Amino acid sequence: MNMYKPEGMLIHTPKNHEYLSTPEGLRRALECGMILEAPCIMSDNNLMLHISLGANIIGLIPRDEVVYTGGDEVKDIAILTRVGKTVCFCVSGFGTGEKGECICYLSRRRAQQMCILNYIDTLIPGDIIDGRVTHLESFGAFVDIGCGVIALLPIDQISISRISHPRERLSVGDYIKAVVRARDSTGRVFLSTKELLGTWEENASYFQEGETVRGTVRGIMSYGIFVELAPNLAGLAEARENVVENQGATVYIKSILPDRMKIKLILIDTYEQEEVRGHQRLFLDTSKVTHIDRFLYSPPSSKRVIETVF
Repeated sequence: MNMYKPEGMLIHTPKNHEYLSTPEGLRRALECGMILEAPCIMSDNNLMLHISLGANIIGLIPRDEVVYTGGDEVKDIAILTRVGKTVCFCVSGFGTGEKGECICYLSRRRAQQMCILNYIDTLIPGDIIDGRVTHLESFGAFVDIGCGVIALLPIDQISISRISHPRERLSVGDYIKAVVRARDSTGRVFLSTKELLGTWEENASYFQEGETVRGTVRGIMSYGIFVELAPNLAGLAEARENVVENQGATVYIKSILPDRMKIKLILIDTYEQEEVRGHQRLFLDTSKVTHIDRFLYSPPSSKRVIETVF
């Protein structure tokens, strides 16, 4: 079992339950350095996290063991935002409380250090990994790629089709697959997902000339309106007044031109839609493919080449 998963992916596994179910299991976890997960139920007035372990054992993560910062000061908000969430940890020791109760001391910081050393530092561009969306900003999504260690998924790497905010594709809490795009000098990881959402031809194969389909308005130019048909595919309709971005659109597919990498549309109608998130269809079997060296988006017949080389 790969221990280095985004927080929340281990909590329901049989192995996690096995170690947490008895005091003996927790002691075995201490001996073998196993990373476990359980809910954080509160932070006391010393900013010590209380973890629900069961088995009549109190789980405590001291303030200095909550987050690995690489030497920087731990901010209170980084501790308080763990309350109510699943957290990962290693067992670091046992003690006895004032009333004789068994206390199990835990360290999330140590789990993160292990994850960085044994997993994240081994990643190279092109690796396909698990992630969990933790926060959204206008410029991108923050993604937990293992034990609460955060990577950045920039907005322009989410899909080929342009979006105005990551919430049009993602929600906080989403578990996703992503490709390691790059790492900077500090070791921070940058991600991409557009290489997993299919080539132009793969996406276009789901549509036929003469069909009337729905889409989402993504760009309004003087020469026409870009309508997204899939996260990695958009077509161009004629310019029209009273159309705004993120509206739903009903479009007639006039022509599909692989050599020009274009889909010509006729805009029939627009409407307000409650849900603007695109459907994230993956075109790779990520249970078998764990690395890609190159992604060629454009068709072989197209003179325009759009590709990613890792």
